Amino acid sequence: MTPWVKRLLIANVGIFLLQLAFPELTGMLALVPARVLSTPWSPLTYMFIHGGFWHILFNMIVLYFFGPRVEERLGSNRFIALYLIAGFTGALFSAFTPYVAILGASGAVLGVELAYARYWPLDRVYIYGVLPIQMRWLIVLTVVMSIAGLGGFEPGIAHYAHLGGLLGAAIFLYVIEHTRARPAKSGVVRAEVRQPPAPRGDDMKRWATIPRGELHEINRHEVDRLLDKISLKGINSLTPSERAALDRFSKQKS
Repeated sequence: MTPWVKRLLIANVGIFLLQLAFPELTGMLALVPARVLSTPWSPLTYMFIHGGFWHILFNMIVLYFFGPRVEERLGSNRFIALYLIAGFTGALFSAFTPYVAILGASGAVLGVELAYARYWPLDRVYIYGVLPIQMRWLIVLTVVMSIAGLGGFEPGIAHYAHLGGLLGAAIFLYVIEHTRARPAKSGVVRAEVRQPPAPRGDDMKRWATIPRGELHEINRHEVDRLLDKISLKGINSLTPSERAALDRFSKQKS
């Protein structure tokens, strides 16, 4: 379990229990786009309340299974930024239904699911535990169902929030993957271009002793993939983010 996934699970479950004890909280924390000026907190708080047991169970299962590997890949700061941006763009798109109360972590969680599909598109998941589908096609199916929902399919589902969360996550991932140092204009002092540090010999020794048995299954698969990459292409084939991921795994304690 990674840090932000654990915190988000605790926060969502804790607030859901408060909803059960104090039902009036749901109306106070839900997002009604037309009333957002009088409830400026709602674009954030709507992500942490749910409409029932099955609603929160589905969202938390998705977060639990996909979140840790995404957080390990992106790092904790970028992971929570991805989650919140997906949630906020979900709130923004909900303006298309201005008088409907929106609640649930679905937009934010779908942002995490999109990131997982971006980095591990061929991984298989099982819908309802029996129907296998690759992650890339699961995202396509989600988008198709959400667009169909705008025409009346699955009433009661916040389809605009789903599409907004997916779009916000896609933009965020594009930005962090394509941001590069820009060369200085002529006549201006040149910016120094820093190269990533070359791997040291002791890095491989440390990575080889990563406690794989103590890792979550999906993180263990990621370690295996990176070590296999080193075996096939050499240690210099690792990207800076991949080296950072192995460093985080090597420091993980049971």
